[in-house]
Amino acid sequence: MIRAALTRPLAHLGAGVLGALAAIGRVALFAISALRHMVTPPFYTREILAALLHVGYLSLPVVGLTAIFTGGALALQIYAGGSRFSAEAVVPQIVAIGMVRELGPVLVGLMVAARVTASVAAEIATMKVTEQIDALVTLSTHPMKYLTAPRVLAGLVTVPILVGVGDVIGVMGGWLVATQTLEFNSTTYLKNTVDFLETPDVVSSLIKGAAFGFIATVMGCYSGMASGRGAQGVGQATKSSVVAAAVLILAANFLLTQAFFAA
Repeated sequence: MIRAALTRPLAHLGAGVLGALAAIGRVALFAISALRHMVTPPFYTREILAALLHVGYLSLPVVGLTAIFTGGALALQIYAGGSRFSAEAVVPQIVAIGMVRELGPVLVGLMVAARVTASVAAEIATMKVTEQIDALVTLSTHPMKYLTAPRVLAGLVTVPILVGVGDVIGVMGGWLVATQTLEFNSTTYLKNTVDFLETPDVVSSLIKGAAFGFIATVMGCYSGMASGRGAQGVGQATKSSVVAAAVLILAANFLLTQAFFAA
């Protein structure tokens, strides 16, 4: 009895670890399958265009608003912190590198996860509950190719563009606050921004965007495909997809930052 009581927590811990590893394996296999279907015919052009519109263009408003307010707040914080040791002049450089290297890609990724991942998971889970996915199979249409591949392709293509737009808008938000509130010279601010940024900063930002778009769309599709039956299954799939996508985006951001900028 005593031995069983001592080993039971370890058994539960081991079962949890094995379950987590199994889930990671399923997601990895799903992602590989999505990539394979994305590059092999047939291609559903209408679905691809609809996914590009949904993931990319319709995400522009939330990305723009998030970026401009973040850039403005970042400029205020850096100015307030720099004033403690007479380093207010570094505002343009720090806003630029902060937005382009980190805040721009991460915030865009999280906004896409909140908007697109939840939507995709709910849509596919509802299709599963209403047996529309079974109907696709009956019509000899592979669900991965028809539902997942277009969305993953859209994430890979459009999220880097969203990140680029978000970076520019975020830097402009900092410029607006600095010139209108903090009395910076506009020309000097923009020159310092351009001179300080380097090509690796921009490239790393766009690569992060592609990785985050891939994660967001894959997790939405996977959670929808793996959802349970009924309304509760749809809700659980939507919730778990957003949580998983957000955590994976933050983890991937750390790994990519380390790969690009670690000494």
